[in-house]
Amino acid sequence: MSDVIAAISTAAAVSAIGIVRMSGDGAIEIASGVFRPYFGGPLEKAPDRKLILGDIIGENGMPLDSCLATVSRGPGSYTGEDTAEFQCHGSPVVLAELLRLLFGAGARQALRGEFTKRAFLNGRMDLSGAEAVIDIIEAETPEAAQNAVGQLGGAIFEKVNSVYDILTGVLSHFHAVVDFPDEDVEPFENEAALSSLREAQAALEKLSAGFSRGQILRDGVRCAIIGRPNAGKSSLLNTLLGFERAIVTPIAGTTRDVVEEKARIGGVLLRLSDTAGLRETDDPVESIGVSRARSAAESAQLVLAVFDGSEPLSADDEDTFAAAASSGAPVIPVVNKTDLPLGADISTIENRLGEKVCFVSAKESSGMDELSARVARLFENSSIPIGEIITNARQAEAIKRALESVEAAASGFEAGITPDAVLTEAETALEALGEITGRTVRDDVIEDIFSRFCVGK
Repeated sequence: MSDVIAAISTAAAVSAIGIVRMSGDGAIEIASGVFRPYFGGPLEKAPDRKLILGDIIGENGMPLDSCLATVSRGPGSYTGEDTAEFQCHGSPVVLAELLRLLFGAGARQALRGEFTKRAFLNGRMDLSGAEAVIDIIEAETPEAAQNAVGQLGGAIFEKVNSVYDILTGVLSHFHAVVDFPDEDVEPFENEAALSSLREAQAALEKLSAGFSRGQILRDGVRCAIIGRPNAGKSSLLNTLLGFERAIVTPIAGTTRDVVEEKARIGGVLLRLSDTAGLRETDDPVESIGVSRARSAAESAQLVLAVFDGSEPLSADDEDTFAAAASSGAPVIPVVNKTDLPLGADISTIENRLGEKVCFVSAKESSGMDELSARVARLFENSSIPIGEIITNARQAEAIKRALESVEAAASGFEAGITPDAVLTEAETALEALGEITGRTVRDDVIEDIFSRFCVGK
């Protein structure tokens, strides 16, 4: 028997629609007690997943709101339990009062992620699918959302479970031969076991290889915009964003701190950092900004090195070359101000940075298509289909451990070590894979996973 939980599942702000959700044994009866349908019998007699129009009735017997209600009985509901949901007008006062009525009737406040946690515990989804729910909520690009939906639909579970079955097959065959020597069991052959282990290894390597792409898909690319003062860094940021985020003036040193924003460029989510102009300065405040600019370049995954194309290269541009070289990240040389006569030595820029320049005019918003194309080519999608890309660091770490164990088992067979010693590594790999699907995961890990969720989901 599970207690009844309830929560507001929409944002705490005035909106057109507000949703209150319930789950647990008795949820439908409690919901029926505060809801009066306009037509038909009580809510608890309504069929599953049918919207019923009616009033929420307050403690004084007066209608609190006219809304839609629906019920879904376990085990076919989202949580696997009896559930009820109210779709109200989006008044925070109405939603809070409805929640108070439900608490008074025996429900309690749901914890963060408790609805999805119950769905996992009741077998309605595996753990990788449950983690995909919060990834959908937090997705910042259509590709990230599509990948999370694929995981929710079982794409990662199927890949991991396939490897799990391969390893289980090898172990069960070995133990069947050892434990039942008199039975008609096909002999255990090391070559066949090694072939299965290599198959599992290849599948795990493919999953593991997708994680770097998954991090970009989920979190975006840290991109530092660097250059000397007045090269047009802030103007470029504003143009990429499509609005005036950074202050732009002809005065050198206007930007004194790192200005951060996100933009989708070439289909890639960039976490842009507009930095202070790189130059030697005696101004203590500007000096801090320059230091932060260099730090941003060092930690970046992409550097846009901006040069003023209307002027010859200067000593300050040497700082840009140095910062780009120290980054270790891919660099796109951006020659700005192409609306003015060319004065910069393009061949020097390309030779120093080892890349073709991208010509733009931030003032006239020209050249942005080429810049977007350059970004897209650097971070083009891998061969792994959307939906099967690992984005979760916990899952990636478990796959890494499983891969190491499978590789050790395969190497053991090749070295002639006896199967009983080698296959302990396969058992370790199974345990690691179980942490992804939820077969062997610890309770404290489960609590930590669902603590990331919002209340009401």
